[in-house]
Amino acid sequence: MSVNMIECKKVVYKYERSDQESKIAVDSVDLEINKGEFLVILGHNGSGKSTLSKHMNALLIPTGGTVYVSGMDTKDEENVWRIRNKAGMVFQNPDNQLVATIVEEDVAFGPENLGIPPEEIRTRVDDALKKVNMYEYRKHAPHLLSGGQKQRIAIAGILAMRPECIIFDEPTAMLDPSGRKEVINTIKDINSRYGITIVLITHYMEEAVEADRIVVMDKGKVVMMGSPREIFNNVPVMKEIGLDVPQMTELSYELKNSGVNIASDILTINEMVDAICRLK
Repeated sequence: MSVNMIECKKVVYKYERSDQESKIAVDSVDLEINKGEFLVILGHNGSGKSTLSKHMNALLIPTGGTVYVSGMDTKDEENVWRIRNKAGMVFQNPDNQLVATIVEEDVAFGPENLGIPPEEIRTRVDDALKKVNMYEYRKHAPHLLSGGQKQRIAIAGILAMRPECIIFDEPTAMLDPSGRKEVINTIKDINSRYGITIVLITHYMEEAVEADRIVVMDKGKVVMMGSPREIFNNVPVMKEIGLDVPQMTELSYELKNSGVNIASDILTINEMVDAICRLK
């Protein structure tokens, strides 16, 4: 049995268009995601990152190549139900993912559909809400919550299904900065504390700093792969494909170009403060 949570082998995906020729959205992608890993996929709009992510729980089936989730081929229809139990997905808009009028009922929706016994559902719902720090809101109406809180309820709904992996497709795109921080902290916590594999699709560079590994996509292809430090050290390459780098990395790059003897792979404010304090 493969140790990989997700494996993409020469994955191709074409969008068929009636009015014109088909568009290749994912182009021969090879990618292995380890169990327990926190992987970020970066890329500007149209790079293929969201399309690739939808292959990871069989929402899309590749036009060419193969995707394995926990060793199961997504093309085999008999695997789809088990794949979606293994790999949950959280999308951009939390309002589209909330189905009930009470928070705890919403979180119970997934396990109920799996046919889990009621007493087990109760345990799972309480457990999932505690994991995202929303247990005290269990009797609230979801539509009255903030964007960040709604997204955490959506995450709890996936957690209640006990997945081994959660794919987040730009989960903070519609949130304000405080909501973004809440959600990213929750994602980091469920990865480090519970060992759940995380795949985070984002265009916020500061969110990517937390990852074990970053994959950069452009025009449907993987163009770079490595640790946050390795990726963001390539400032000219990132700029060339239309992506930013974290603010502190940009600052260290500019300082270095101005003749200041400072490391070029600084990622955070604390690292920048340390580096400046060490300057003679």
